[in-house]
Amino acid sequence: MEVKKSKKKVILSQDYDNPADKDVEIPGADPKDDEDLPTCLMCVCLTGSVYCEDVSPDMTTVPALPQETAYLYARFNKITKITNKDFANIATLKRIDLSGNLISEIEDGAFSKLSHLEELTLAGNKLVKLPMLPANLLSLDVNHNLLKTKGVKANIFKKLIKLAYLYLGDNGLEAIPPLPESLRVVHLHNNNITSLTDDTFCKGNSTHYIRHNMQEVRLDGNPITLAQHPNSFICLRALPIGHYK
Repeated sequence: MEVKKSKKKVILSQDYDNPADKDVEIPGADPKDDEDLPTCLMCVCLTGSVYCEDVSPDMTTVPALPQETAYLYARFNKITKITNKDFANIATLKRIDLSGNLISEIEDGAFSKLSHLEELTLAGNKLVKLPMLPANLLSLDVNHNLLKTKGVKANIFKKLIKLAYLYLGDNGLEAIPPLPESLRVVHLHNNNITSLTDDTFCKGNSTHYIRHNMQEVRLDGNPITLAQHPNSFICLRALPIGHYK
């Protein structure tokens, strides 16, 4: 009985000294392989964490994530849009950091179903509108965007009863949106805020109300003189940072 010898796979190697060989294609090679690399080859994946920072070649969309991902850091890339599908199957996410991208649009349901999400950082993008936000959010950073008051829904923050840290600095807001009682720190510096009311931070109809949680308010860099609105801060434990003269 004749035993058949197994065929050895021959791997062709290019001779880079011969210009004619440079156009030789290796059978089975897919020129799109570099475009479809699994996330954990392009990024660094540790247990529950994915680090995709300043990826080369340019990352323009949110990468497919392992289902157990709890922490995503995809800073300093070229991501332009967040869709409803990007995080649809990653219910474990607790922190998302997409700062320093080119994001100008976020579909309204992109984050709303992430019930465990506590920290969302979108600083340094091109946002003109905020999407719906998850109910358990503790910290939101959208500093250095293109937000104006019309792009922020009236009660978008008021409903977030656990929100403690809100960063809205370096945008184009003309007014301060209603804020939740849970807030400890709110940064509103370098906007276009021109007025305050007695109800912005306090309750105008109550002289006994004290906002115990609030520790820091930044209003510097706005075209407003805070000394003209003393009743707006009567309930705060510390005066806001800003211009008083």
